Amino acid sequence: MSSAAKPALTGGTPAVSLSHSPWPITGEQEVQWMEEVVRGGKWSWLGPHEEAFCREFAAFIGSEYALGLSNGTVTIQCALQAAGVEPGDEVIVPGLTWVATAQAALDIGAHVVLVDIDPETYCIDPQALEAAITPRTRAVVPVHLYGCMCDMDAVTEIAGRHGLKIVEDVAHQHGSRWRDRGAGAIGDAGSFSFQQSKVLTSGEGGAITCNDEEIYNIAFSLKQVGWSPQMQPAGHYGHNYRITEMQCVLLRGGLTRIEEQTAIREQSALTLSEGLARIGGPLRAAARDPRVTRQAYYAMTLHFDPALAEGLTRSQYFAALAAEGLGLGAPYAPVYRNGLLNLYDRTSPVPYRDSAAVQDYANLKLPVVERVCDQTGVVLMHNHLLAEPAYIDQLVQAVDKVNGSLAQIGRHLAATEAAATTT
Repeated sequence: MSSAAKPALTGGTPAVSLSHSPWPITGEQEVQWMEEVVRGGKWSWLGPHEEAFCREFAAFIGSEYALGLSNGTVTIQCALQAAGVEPGDEVIVPGLTWVATAQAALDIGAHVVLVDIDPETYCIDPQALEAAITPRTRAVVPVHLYGCMCDMDAVTEIAGRHGLKIVEDVAHQHGSRWRDRGAGAIGDAGSFSFQQSKVLTSGEGGAITCNDEEIYNIAFSLKQVGWSPQMQPAGHYGHNYRITEMQCVLLRGGLTRIEEQTAIREQSALTLSEGLARIGGPLRAAARDPRVTRQAYYAMTLHFDPALAEGLTRSQYFAALAAEGLGLGAPYAPVYRNGLLNLYDRTSPVPYRDSAAVQDYANLKLPVVERVCDQTGVVLMHNHLLAEPAYIDQLVQAVDKVNGSLAQIGRHLAATEAAATTT
């Protein structure tokens, strides 16, 4: 067997020789603007770049309003409060998401009810959502996760029948569109994160979008130490969740590139999806819902089928692909057992609430969430999708190479493990 055909895990030549795109990406415009901001002295408190960014971002999303905040956790918190969620209300959240989605609702005194996910998209399961509604339910937070959107037709219909508010978590979907409506402009409010890994980034930061003037005014005062958009006392309790001019410079620069980058990622994802379907085997792309008219990818959502892996586990399959130069990752841990959100630590609000009023997180098991997190879920980060087409082709070749050597890789791993246990 030639070195090129031999699996890299067993000493062969890796299939991927090209590199993926760096992240984040910046341009000279940001450098020029940043110098002007630094020298001008207007660094915060509704500077010209913040005001311009909010207008530009609202236009990009297709919402009436947008406002910048300090991060994508407090955006969920303020959006829920602005939509009317009060302490003791229940907020339904998918069991698979970044911990901040649940944390933000807990931090405002709401009871978070975690529900199962759709096995194809990893987004909230509409049937599980409806089954979890009680007289105390006030809102739902559909999370557009990785490379898929929630079924917003179903979520909107259910929420409408039950009088629930919808706060979309759009941290992964800057620019996605459902039936040509922008994610973040479909529900009552949208929450965005601009943390460094996101497709629009300022290192940290966030935004709220909405179409309702009252929600906008309340969210504005919550983030702007109690001031109204007219810079008068608003009569609401306020926090200091302001974004800075320097962050908005980076965000405005990113907005000039995001349309082109989104198109590149979409084409790369299509190439990968078609390539994986052509070669078959244990790895495939999630099916794209035809109602998604533009898909922004924080990561590409993939599926691993253990039944087609000839005995390899997901982690073993990952190791074989990593040796070839293709780095894949698993999804987040379930919210209810993610070590970063210790729901029963003394610092958590949960232990100080009536145990009869909150979900039993310690004993909660959501079957689809568990299976996706532990066995079948796979993600490929968005910077890979920005690379040149030849790199994308090499990723397909890497998967094809590993898929053609599953039994050999299994024997190699078994021998390696046996040797390790005897030394």
